[in-house]
Amino acid sequence: MTDTLEGRSERVDLRMTPAAKRTLQQAAAVTNKTLTEFLLDTGLNAALDTLADRRVFQLDDKRWKAFMAALATPPGNNPRLRKLLARKPAWEK
Repeated sequence: MTDTLEGRSERVDLRMTPAAKRTLQQAAAVTNKTLTEFLLDTGLNAALDTLADRRVFQLDDKRWKAFMAALATPPGNNPRLRKLLARKPAWEK
């Protein structure tokens, strides 16, 4: 992910607690990366995931109408889904 033809020339300064730094260093160590490599790789992955959810997509008129109709159509009866959605989340138990 971090290997590019362009050299690294930009800096980002971070302020964090000593405990946060130790945790990040431990995570970097178990992945055999430097702290910089770990932060850059995980940060870029998170950024790409975030941006992927916000991509623009285009449809022709026929597909747009089909897409809008699908959104407007109520879901069919799905007892398993209803049961799943009725369950209390684990963090509320």
